[in-house]
Amino acid sequence: MLGNALPRCDILVQSGIAKSQKEHDMSSEDAVAYRSHIRLQRIKGPYRIAHLPIDGPVKFGVHSEVAEHYGVSPEISEPHATTLDYIVAATSG
Repeated sequence: MLGNALPRCDILVQSGIAKSQKEHDMSSEDAVAYRSHIRLQRIKGPYRIAHLPIDGPVKFGVHSEVAEHYGVSPEISEPHATTLDYIVAATSG
């Protein structure tokens, strides 16, 4: 396997509010509604690949102003969408 595998994050979604399992009182009637099984590989520098349950793998990295801010040259990592790009896209609309 390339890179380092990062730990899985379990999320509980309740009434539109997401809480981590560690923050949630598991003694209540609520249970985990969905557990996302994602494997993340760090390849080199900011370049990583997320293996998603559907439509994966997804490449993440840096580009343009973000690469410039962190001092990442194209020789270190080719441009890819940042995690911030995906968060903004997921929460827009």
